[in-house]
Amino acid sequence: MTLDLVLAFVGVAFHASIAPGPSNFLLLASGANFGLRRSLPLFLGISLGFLIVILVFGLGFERVFGAPPAVFITLKVICAGYVLWLAWKVARSAVPEGDAGTPAARPISFLQALGFQMVNPAAWLVGFIIVVSYAAGESSGDSIVSRVLLLTAVFGAVNLPSIGLWVMLGMGLRRLLGDAGKLRIFNIVIALLLVVWMVPSLLGAVF
Repeated sequence: MTLDLVLAFVGVAFHASIAPGPSNFLLLASGANFGLRRSLPLFLGISLGFLIVILVFGLGFERVFGAPPAVFITLKVICAGYVLWLAWKVARSAVPEGDAGTPAARPISFLQALGFQMVNPAAWLVGFIIVVSYAAGESSGDSIVSRVLLLTAVFGAVNLPSIGLWVMLGMGLRRLLGDAGKLRIFNIVIALLLVVWMVPSLLGAVF
């Protein structure tokens, strides 16, 4: 791949990483509720999940798009159910320990974040665009494997600091929100945003 193409891809990777979406909503909420250290598993799981999706598309391109339509429908339905569960988890993030006998909420784990990316249509769309635009269509003479590995490495280098900004933004919002009541309302709003994002994807799978 040429240097110009790689530099152009940096801009694409930044836009895909920084744009509002379900993954960044989760990071925002986690930063507000749990701070930087306890958000690291979510942060790393989301980023690694993106990279795995790119690799799956890049190294198994023909097999992915040769799968029956039912596979993609099932993927969307699983994602919808998973997002609903994550939305519920976010909505109760500010419940303090001992409140009405409810145990204190825990941040989303590394494996939970990684699993979400595996069924996240937004992540799969990013992987599709990257492979089609920058790997499969390149004719510089190098192999598609080397192109995919390079793009994955560049995306990871751009993605980590970009999504980290959402955690930092959440931490800043926590200071602005102040009391637990406002934080609870904030969590409910984020949960609703996750559900609103999920509905079009689910409807597209059903109809």
